[in-house]
Amino acid sequence: MTAAEHLNVASIGPTLDFDAVSLTLGRTTILDGVKFQVQPGSIHALVGPNGGGKSSLIKTLLGQTPHQGQLRLHWQSTPGTIGYVPQALEFDRGLPMTVDDFMAAMCQRRPAFLGLSRHYAGAIGDALERVGMQDKRKRRMGALSGGERQRVLLAQGLIPAPQLLVLDEPMSALDEAGIQVFERLLNDWRLAGITVLWIEHDLEAVGRLADRVTGLNRRVLFDATPKEALTPDRLLTLFSTHPRSPVQ
Repeated sequence: MTAAEHLNVASIGPTLDFDAVSLTLGRTTILDGVKFQVQPGSIHALVGPNGGGKSSLIKTLLGQTPHQGQLRLHWQSTPGTIGYVPQALEFDRGLPMTVDDFMAAMCQRRPAFLGLSRHYAGAIGDALERVGMQDKRKRRMGALSGGERQRVLLAQGLIPAPQLLVLDEPMSALDEAGIQVFERLLNDWRLAGITVLWIEHDLEAVGRLADRVTGLNRRVLFDATPKEALTPDRLLTLFSTHPRSPVQ
């Protein structure tokens, strides 16, 4: 989709405003006056070094971490659904939990041991089909590869259908086929007008797929289009141990 075509898509997702968001743990500054805006219906990538505060910023958005400053969500009408896809799934791989069991536990109120409820069965089947995991619904989660588990995590992030989707390095464990699935999903979300905030370390993918990029190393060092953001000078500044002043 071209930029012009994207402007014609009716956005259903919210605008996100991070306004002087700061976080200090003990004597350590995790986030320092973070300020940027995520446009509704856009694919907005958040990049930076490990320990630069990306995941902490996501936790503030999800209400998991107290912080200073203000974080505002401006919905198109009534507040919608926020979907979240974590970087990895920590669980006992010896558990006799199938893919269907996991989806039931994550997506419905009915206890998973009672099986899929009729209310969610169709949505769960559709989500697994979209990520290419429909034929592995009866496999144990512990028997799946890392990339397959990541696809299941992507599927659970689709139920209920989100208007805002938060992704924490979703490509980290995906194989080539899984990456193609993810890229198709990104395009679907863009066409649907869903707002996506996407933490990613694969800068080549960010350059191809994101509408805008924010560089974070405790504070915002740049916020621009991929072409403007992913320059050698800006990336050098971003991944320095002690970041210099923002690159103009």
